[in-house]
Amino acid sequence: QVHLVESGGGLVQAGGSLRLGCVPSGRTFTFNTMGWFRQAPGKEREFVAALSWRSRNAYEPYYADSVKGRFTISRDNAKNTMDLQMNSLKPEDSAVYYCAAASSNRRVTERYDYSYWGQGAQVTVSS
Repeated sequence: QVHLVESGGGLVQAGGSLRLGCVPSGRTFTFNTMGWFRQAPGKEREFVAALSWRSRNAYEPYYADSVKGRFTISRDNAKNTMDLQMNSLKPEDSAVYYCAAASSNRRVTERYDYSYWGQGAQVTVSS
């Protein structure tokens, strides 16, 4: 069993920044990719960013086009945590953000490829 717990989020004005954190526990050796998805009211859950394991302590980051250049995903191997730094936030970034984990180490951007999910963290960007 894998548990993912998000932290951070909140309310910020457009142009501001927020940082989300995700702490995995349990059978963490079963997954090779960790990522973030988001879901706004009335919309499908969509891919935001992910890190896929490539080699010893090396991970490849990749992003949705809508957040590229504004968001940065990172991993602290010592603490076994994953963060999402969100800069230049826009009202359309408002959503519940979910941390997720997948066993595959290829580029995985579809929600169905992810087996484990956190409870979600609300991000609201006011105009």
